[in-house]
Amino acid sequence: MSNVVYLNVPGPRERRAARSGALIRSFAAHRRGPEDVFWLKENAELLNILECTGQEVPATLLEPYGAFYDNAREKLAFFPQYYRFILSLTLDLEALGMPGDHAESMCAWALRQDLVGGETSDIQRAEAFRLMQRRGMDPLGDQGAAEARLRDFIARPERFALPNKKAAFELTHIVFYLSEYGRKDPDLGPNELRSLENAGLLAFLDGNLDLLAEICVAMRYAGFNPSGIWEEWINCKMSEFEISELDAGQPGQRPVADVYHEYLTSSWLAGVQGKTPFGEVPLRRRGQSGALAIHRPRAGSAALREISVQLFRMDDRSDAWAAMRSQIGANLTDTARARLAQAEASTGHFEAFFEEFARAQKVSA
Repeated sequence: MSNVVYLNVPGPRERRAARSGALIRSFAAHRRGPEDVFWLKENAELLNILECTGQEVPATLLEPYGAFYDNAREKLAFFPQYYRFILSLTLDLEALGMPGDHAESMCAWALRQDLVGGETSDIQRAEAFRLMQRRGMDPLGDQGAAEARLRDFIARPERFALPNKKAAFELTHIVFYLSEYGRKDPDLGPNELRSLENAGLLAFLDGNLDLLAEICVAMRYAGFNPSGIWEEWINCKMSEFEISELDAGQPGQRPVADVYHEYLTSSWLAGVQGKTPFGEVPLRRRGQSGALAIHRPRAGSAALREISVQLFRMDDRSDAWAAMRSQIGANLTDTARARLAQAEASTGHFEAFFEEFARAQKVSA
């Protein structure tokens, strides 16, 4: 006679759901209070990634958002200036399985109040359009004109060969909205692809994990394959994240000053690649608070700054990469020189990128 011991070991699907639930608990209840606008921002980002990567989230794991969802209409009425965050949260909660249909009436109210009329940016208007279109509503009427301006903006690759993080993030978000977060072909041409490549080269040289992950996601949503060198570097950086759970009874240690956004965007890319996102999240242990702190080792100095300093000091600089390669490389640290070589190898358009990046033109008198 033998004794058979049955172990209730969760399978891969259950572990994925548990990790999503751990993130939800931390973001919804332990990072910031719901009255903080950054609570809206951080939770909207998390839910958007869970939704657009097709993560299965059991309804019970959405319970930490119950109070927000129940009062979402009142919050929208009192904080209409944050309507895009509030609509995004509500729409994604319903898409993930939250029972209810608040989003439709909230979109209709935002439409009647002409909240999009208060936007000063075509990018913000495009986001509002994308949100309300999820309930079949058009807040613009002239969406074609706004889209044409956005397409003109991203079809100028020379703009994205110069360090400008704000413009680079705007580029990725335009592609997200045009592609409806990967749901349709955004119909990008070679110039738009070059814009993404130029922005990606700068992000890679700068060691900007956050931005480079978004650029790779945008390229994949547009039907292009990002550089394998870029994605390999991002995957390597993913292994550096340290996610720890604070002990119960430590309410003063809310982990708000961490690298959560880098973690979300690189996990987003993993999901778009068909991998399992959020694999580093620890499953909750008894006696723990549920508050997660997300950190990774501090990065060293970026190659981009070294290269820019060298170029700025060269009065006779040329925009010809073949002529400048050895001259620039001779004055870089070994780390920056290796990074520059990787960047050159990551694209077939490095010479064209350098023509703009060198800024060799003179301002005539």
